[in-house]
Amino acid sequence: MESYQFDDISIVLNKKGSGEFSKVSYPIRYGRFAEIKTPDYVFQFNLKGEIKYIQGLTQSWPHPAEWLKRTVTNDWVYYSSGGYSGVYGFMGEYYIPCLSYPSNSIIFGNPFYNNAVMNAVKSLQKLMKKIKVIAPGSIPQVLKDFLFSVIESNEGLPNSGSKKLHGLIGDKLTVLPPDTRHVDYEVIPIIIADGCLYNCGFCKVKSGRDFALRDESNIIDQIKRLKGFYAGDISNYNAIFLGQHDALFAGAELLLFTAEKAYEVFEFAHSNLKGAYLFIFGSADSLINAKDTLFESLNNLPFYSYINIGLESADDRTLDKLKKPLQVETVCRAFTRMLDINRSYEKIEVTANFVFGCDLPLGHINSFIDLMVNRLDRFYSKGAIYLSPLFDGRTDDRKTRRNLLRKFNEVKTASLLPTFIYLIQRL
Repeated sequence: MESYQFDDISIVLNKKGSGEFSKVSYPIRYGRFAEIKTPDYVFQFNLKGEIKYIQGLTQSWPHPAEWLKRTVTNDWVYYSSGGYSGVYGFMGEYYIPCLSYPSNSIIFGNPFYNNAVMNAVKSLQKLMKKIKVIAPGSIPQVLKDFLFSVIESNEGLPNSGSKKLHGLIGDKLTVLPPDTRHVDYEVIPIIIADGCLYNCGFCKVKSGRDFALRDESNIIDQIKRLKGFYAGDISNYNAIFLGQHDALFAGAELLLFTAEKAYEVFEFAHSNLKGAYLFIFGSADSLINAKDTLFESLNNLPFYSYINIGLESADDRTLDKLKKPLQVETVCRAFTRMLDINRSYEKIEVTANFVFGCDLPLGHINSFIDLMVNRLDRFYSKGAIYLSPLFDGRTDDRKTRRNLLRKFNEVKTASLLPTFIYLIQRL
């Protein structure tokens, strides 16, 4: 770690954060990064010199333990503590990621209407002007290189966001598995199959295309291009998301090929972060039909694997309303398979999604509670259940929010599995 001071600006290079993702109620950074501190803000940069976090220091900043994060697709996310009252129970985390685009959040308002938050985003340009004065001066070469990388990287950010990443992998990423919260949504995406088996009528995040596999040459090309995209900052990653919406149905051969190749090329064995994680979506049918040999092979990979299954409801009327082409029997079989896998494999965790809302048939909640209570003999900590609100998070309807949160608390209290709200976040 190297420190430099210029009037009211301090710069720290090669700062070391935590080497392991943790559940903590205070700001924490991971891996290696650089930091520039002014009287008003702390700016933190990844190993490519791109801005990663901004945190306000003045009294106008909403909360001293909250911050802004920029994703690799150039979205800004505001991390709110929510006063910590009940936040962990809702999200499984101590912070609420508040998104700068429409989603399904029912917990928090929109911090991007706050002048202090928006001024923080704009403050980066003011910082660039100061850096341009410092960089050409008589300073150590390592500092000079860093400052010029910051200037180059951040002036080009508007052109290096979602279009570039999505172009490399050949599709948009409209939703990440809810389990990616365990790595703060920091995943490298590789698409091994496009489309979806069901294309349910209620779903707003899927492509509408039929399921189709990618071939190995396409996957290898993606991995090579992604390594170039993440460049030096790839050492701050230890997780992959294999997309899109039902990678489990792609089968063992393609799943294992991609996971092993990504682990090798991305050099996860030398990551700044401990361990490695694999995230995929699956469907009820792909989970039921997957052979035990697939799970045995996944369990032997150098990853801890999360498989998220969209079940939505165990009530026929609700499934019909959602236009999901499944029968209750299939949902129940998939749920039972999920429980069996979680008990059988140490390094695999299957989780499930269900919807909830104020205008669903009465049988929906009753059938959900029946699954969570009558099919389990005690509380199990492995295998989370995510409830996805059928709600436009941009709607300022406090009564609807309160009703949904009350329903959520009722269901969570009855559930014998960890139960959280599914925040739909894209990449």
